[in-house]
Amino acid sequence: MQKANWKPYAFWIIVTEAVGGIAALLIRNDTELYRTIVEKPPLSPPAILFPIVWTILYALMAIGMARVELAADPREKKICTGIYLGQLAFNFLWSILFFKLRAFGFAFFWLIALWALILWMIVRFHKVDKPAGLLQIPYLIWVTFAGYLNLGVWLLNR
Repeated sequence: MQKANWKPYAFWIIVTEAVGGIAALLIRNDTELYRTIVEKPPLSPPAILFPIVWTILYALMAIGMARVELAADPREKKICTGIYLGQLAFNFLWSILFFKLRAFGFAFFWLIALWALILWMIVRFHKVDKPAGLLQIPYLIWVTFAGYLNLGVWLLNR
């Protein structure tokens, strides 16, 4: 019986959740902004939903990355890891742009770039391991919704 290789899963979950946790710590005093903005777009969820959704999404992202690490040849693994870390950095910085700097317009365009990186990641992951690519789809959907919210906040609060 082959022993399961859990180390890549543990590594990527810890790294990804840590990035999300650090971003949350950096903006913790600024998230009140979301709750106190006078004008929010329709369908704006309650603030409590965001950390729950992000924790789940970060875990799905990390599981996908671990699957790719275990399945890819060295060249493809290097490409996928670069895309993954790039989108993770864009994800991290969006929170700073939106909440800390309150640069709603710039954050919206930053989110468009993040969306493109996620789509690229899905395509590359899917080529290596179909489930790894599929695990990223909820992330893309949520970032699409976040784009709607970001645009709404920007337009309604100029």
